[in-house]
Amino acid sequence: MTGLLKRLIPKRFRRQETVIPVVRLHGAIMAGGSQFRPALNLSGVAQALDRAFAIKDAPAVAISINSPGGSPVQSRMIYNRIRDLAREKEKKVLVFVEDVAASGGYMIALAGDEIIADPTSIVGSIGVVSGGFGFPELLKKIGIERRVYTAGENKMILDPFQPEREKDIDYLKSLQLEIHKIFIDMVLERRSGRLKAEDTVFSGLFWTGTRGLELGLIDGLGDMRQELKARYGEKTKLELVSTPRSLFGRRAPGVTLPGLEGIGASLASGLAEVAEEKALWGRYGL
Repeated sequence: MTGLLKRLIPKRFRRQETVIPVVRLHGAIMAGGSQFRPALNLSGVAQALDRAFAIKDAPAVAISINSPGGSPVQSRMIYNRIRDLAREKEKKVLVFVEDVAASGGYMIALAGDEIIADPTSIVGSIGVVSGGFGFPELLKKIGIERRVYTAGENKMILDPFQPEREKDIDYLKSLQLEIHKIFIDMVLERRSGRLKAEDTVFSGLFWTGTRGLELGLIDGLGDMRQELKARYGEKTKLELVSTPRSLFGRRAPGVTLPGLEGIGASLASGLAEVAEEKALWGRYGL
């Protein structure tokens, strides 16, 4: 029975069932995205979250997370949106981890009032990482002279075509420590009274769901369907809520298709995005 038809039938004649909206937050977390890899970001999930929390009779919203992390900014924005909606609509948030909720993925999971994972899920990785490549000798070998002109002595900081400087590395690490502190504070607030071995938890390591439960990173082990039926009854119905389709089919918000002149650049960018996402998943053996 569709939602519209159900609302037209008087409540006393409706089949008594509990509807739990489910929102899937899957993929690497990054701003933008492309036709090659629609990214997990606030722009892409905001509508689905709004629709899920707008279901009045639902006692809770279930969030399915499967993410190796990515942008801390987008992670925090999604986390904040979930918590804002939970307070506004007075809904309980139950987070279910699939393969992995690590780094930014775990940051989003903190929005849950409870976090439930499979015993073999990967959780944690509470830390900050930056990566890149250096090519200081490449241009010399292929006979290219690079010319860059700047105003501001630090505009070329961490340029991949110049040798690394110790002060640049120190500056980057200071930024990482700031972001790490914000992440730690979020964990301490949301997991208050449940964490064990904090020095280990905040080291950047990651664990299975079983060990994550022992460390207080999650609240239970289980499967979404079984867990929700156990809590709300056998007639509980899980209703997947997603971003509405456009006239021409589904398209991730914020993703634009390039013109012919941009196809080459878009292809190169897309391949880089695929490699970056593969590296994120690869850290956890996935």
